[in-house]
Amino acid sequence: MKRLLLFAAPLAVAAAGGAGSAQATNECRGLQVCVRVAGPWVVVPASSASPRPRVDFQLSCPRGFVIGGLDAELTDRAIDVEFGGRLGSPVNPGVTTSRSALFRATYTGVTPNAPSFRPHLGCLPTSGGGSGPVPFRRLSAVFPPGEPTVRRVRTVQLRPGTLRAVSACAASERLISAWHAVAFYTQQAPGSSLIRSVRTKRTVRGKRVEVRVQSAAALQGVRAVVQVGVVCGGGS
Repeated sequence: MKRLLLFAAPLAVAAAGGAGSAQATNECRGLQVCVRVAGPWVVVPASSASPRPRVDFQLSCPRGFVIGGLDAELTDRAIDVEFGGRLGSPVNPGVTTSRSALFRATYTGVTPNAPSFRPHLGCLPTSGGGSGPVPFRRLSAVFPPGEPTVRRVRTVQLRPGTLRAVSACAASERLISAWHAVAFYTQQAPGSSLIRSVRTKRTVRGKRVEVRVQSAAALQGVRAVVQVGVVCGGGS
């Protein structure tokens, strides 16, 4: 993974109370050839503690495509959403973006009501994309941005009951960081009762991250997932 800059994603705000989006999202605006990818509703931690907790969620384009645009729908205007872009010039698809984007969301308000967001990607065919960062002039003792880390992600479908989801670094790698997220593939944003029906606990042992999920009967018939991700470094 190249060094990341965090960009604020364009946001299309959904009405409070779980209503659907009032207008089309903008991930393909200005792109002549664009495939839309809509993610699930990702639950944002509702806390007033400082520092505020955040949630990460990775969304990918189909194989053979690269991200050309991003957007998101929010259930609350106080949700701050950004994504990691790679260093390089010019800022373009294939230079700043790749096939996948890691969205990061934080609730910044004071009266949370089941906050969640739904990420969107506008995907372009890889032909014609950029070739990555090219240094202008560097001293011999310094290096251009490279890809010192890799994300390893597992997404598991939920069902009522208990399950475990695991993601781990390879034997030659070391664990840098980890995340997990609960998300719902519902037409409208999930309500607080549905969000509360899923409880998670994350544990880290060495290079392995495990999330234990307990889901109540309210999840029956609802397509929901837990995503577990690790950022690993030092691989050969």
